[in-house]
Amino acid sequence: MNIIETNNITYRYPDGTEALKTVNFEAEEGKIVALLGPNGAGKSTLFLHFNGILRPYSGNVLVDREEIKYNKKDLMRVRQKVGIVFQNPDDQLFAPTVLEDVAFGPMNLGLSKEEVEMRVKEALERVGMEGFEKKPPHHLSGGQKKRVAIAGILAMKPKIMVLDEPTSGLDPKGASQILKLLYNLNKEGMTIIISTHDVDLVPLYAYKVYIISEGEIIKEGNPQEVFEDVKTIRDANLRLPRIAHLMEILQKEDELPFDRPYPLTIGEARRKLKDHFKDV
Repeated sequence: MNIIETNNITYRYPDGTEALKTVNFEAEEGKIVALLGPNGAGKSTLFLHFNGILRPYSGNVLVDREEIKYNKKDLMRVRQKVGIVFQNPDDQLFAPTVLEDVAFGPMNLGLSKEEVEMRVKEALERVGMEGFEKKPPHHLSGGQKKRVAIAGILAMKPKIMVLDEPTSGLDPKGASQILKLLYNLNKEGMTIIISTHDVDLVPLYAYKVYIISEGEIIKEGNPQEVFEDVKTIRDANLRLPRIAHLMEILQKEDELPFDRPYPLTIGEARRKLKDHFKDV
């Protein structure tokens, strides 16, 4: 069942620039969906439609099979279900302390003090930021800020988490920690939607992949189907995952018999290489 769906949505900036062009996007409940595209392709603009921050010029957006209505009551309902983590956590963190920041959303739901405290405690524990409650967010590292931003969304108990470039600006260890957290949240039933131009992480986590270029969805499918279309990938100013690119070079330049589809992960490549050399 699709938990988020856009139907032919278009969006124009105030200056008339068309940022989205009849975009159809679906996220199945309980899955991880990736939106791939270069900078400026429309990823962030599309995501801001998922909880009503932006309203499409035409077309509609459905959340949990209900069309978004742009009145205050309905938008509050939608934003409880769909939490968005922005690319730059400094755009999201504004309170004097970590505790106040994470508590902001639940407090605005009118919850009791005890319920808010419980949600904040649980959310900070989930992201590994317990003990930082009194720290000012601007004193934290980039990875810590990202985790606090995620905690603020978790405290709202959403069904869907949307993350714009979740590993942007993080070192490899920080990126790995964020991805492990998202993987665990998904295993518990949360739908995860991420935008990224990091093609190497997509085959590891995504159930479905969309490629967006100049405001249009130009390819969709599972990771194997999408990365098999090498021309579309490169036309969108993206690249193959490193492993697939290596296998492509071995096939074309060293004449090893590795046909498409190329393996996308180290595990897949290892199996293919073992099979090849076993027969040599």
